[in-house]
Amino acid sequence: MARSVDDILKHKLADLTGEHTRLCAELEDPAVLADHKAVRARSMRKAEIDAVVADAADATRVKAEIAELSAAVKANTDKELVELAREEMPLLVAKLDATNKRVRKALVLADDDRINSVIFELRAGTGGDEAALWASDLLTMYQRYAAGRAWQFEVLDVATESDAGGIRSATVNIRGQGVWSVMLFEAGVHSVKRVPATEAQGRIHTSTATVAVLPEPETIDIKIDWAKDVEETVTTSQGPGGQNVNKVATAVQMHHKPSGIIIRMQESKSQQQNRERAKRLLATKLYELERQRKHAERTAARSAQIGGGERSEKIRTYRFKEGIVADERLPGEYRLEKILNGELDEIFNHLTEVETARRLEAL
Repeated sequence: MARSVDDILKHKLADLTGEHTRLCAELEDPAVLADHKAVRARSMRKAEIDAVVADAADATRVKAEIAELSAAVKANTDKELVELAREEMPLLVAKLDATNKRVRKALVLADDDRINSVIFELRAGTGGDEAALWASDLLTMYQRYAAGRAWQFEVLDVATESDAGGIRSATVNIRGQGVWSVMLFEAGVHSVKRVPATEAQGRIHTSTATVAVLPEPETIDIKIDWAKDVEETVTTSQGPGGQNVNKVATAVQMHHKPSGIIIRMQESKSQQQNRERAKRLLATKLYELERQRKHAERTAARSAQIGGGERSEKIRTYRFKEGIVADERLPGEYRLEKILNGELDEIFNHLTEVETARRLEAL
């Protein structure tokens, strides 16, 4: 017989609570304390689940208080105590409900919260020079949001549009606690409706940029035969139009022959750094392919994979004339100025609520 949603979440909570207890014990073990890398890894993981374990314990305590007050009301032996219980009960019930909602949300998103690094790919879509400018605006928006969250924002590679001042594409590594759990919502097409600076008649144009978000776990269990399966080419860096921008061969291109994936890195002036970045991005893309394959095997119902580079539907429209942003997955509208300034928490909170409800239904 299939387990209920509550049974599944209880089992997951028991696992997290047990893991938290084990981590606390290990962080007091001299053998672990002697290894700074082991301490850091365990401390980071403990910090990730501290809140949900504390909330679960708080919910148990509040539940017990409600039971005691209910018993006092039922006994009706002390009028003063009964009156106090009736005043306290609604507050405790509301607190328990809010705490349980936080616990359920944390349990549903627990796997996402563990991934603290993503590879973020941004590309100009339809709209020519205006699309390149729009892609640049989006890159700035995400950089501001990352700064507000104290996340690391590392530009791995960027292809600029020298004439327009925009960008044709950019690859970024964003690191920080819970980064995947919110940035996964950004995968898809971002459409902008505004009057381009080059438009003499004041007509509104529609341009697009596409975003792909790939999770980058700390350890990627993907076997790559670098000697046999990967063809590496080292060339000089190229600018718009294909002209060489320097005389030293520092750009690295990697072709993974089994999958057909081609990675090119030229942002750094160091050939070795470009090589390391290309390897990281290739490993991440292969991990994502494997993740999608396993995900499809587990359930065909979730075929619309958030975060996959192939995802092409429009997710959000930015309307400059009205000063609003409309997300296709949400009923409301948001202030354009705040969103472009990197103030994305409100829209991310609403998207998280929708995603949590969807995943609970799918359990």
